[in-house]
Amino acid sequence: MPGFNSEVLTANEAAAVTAVPLKQVHRIIDAGLLRGRVETRRGSRVIVQSGLVGLRLAWLTADTLTPAARRRIVESAITSDTATVVAADPLKVDLKPIASEVKAGLSRLKKANAMVTREPGVLGGQPVFAGTRVLVHDIADMLANGDTAEAVHAAYPQLGLKQIELAADYALAYPRRGRPPTKPAWRASPAKSSRTIRLGDLPAAS
Repeated sequence: MPGFNSEVLTANEAAAVTAVPLKQVHRIIDAGLLRGRVETRRGSRVIVQSGLVGLRLAWLTADTLTPAARRRIVESAITSDTATVVAADPLKVDLKPIASEVKAGLSRLKKANAMVTREPGVLGGQPVFAGTRVLVHDIADMLANGDTAEAVHAAYPQLGLKQIELAADYALAYPRRGRPPTKPAWRASPAKSSRTIRLGDLPAAS
């Protein structure tokens, strides 16, 4: 597809841009559907930007095509730099809407990166909204837990609605580092057995 370059994205970035679940991104790569558009750098797999349309196409057609037809149509999409329509009988797919979605995703990710800063002296170098001490992942967590952008804005008026919405894109592309918090040891232990006693069974106070 025209309009894409040779820049590479991590699997998380590709998931954020294409709206393909991360687990499915890895499955599509493992199936070899993006052959020629996946590289290994520093031990991690990355996807060439020109393969993103094929990635989304592979996900959209997972339940509508046979594996062989799916492979053919995705291969046609990622091997041609000019094709705007690909076909696998009896299906014909217009790639222009898919390419527009991917380009919109790339634009969102670029804007999300532009609004974030990381400085060693600010909250240990964690990503914050530029000019604030508000953690981007905290805002993304609020959205994931069901808070609306308007509700988050009411709590953090220094943030614009667009910044708040882009926090979800940033967090998906760049997950919070470190292990998730673990339960305290006392919560991990099995509950102790208990029994019910009557008030009269208690020893009398001395």
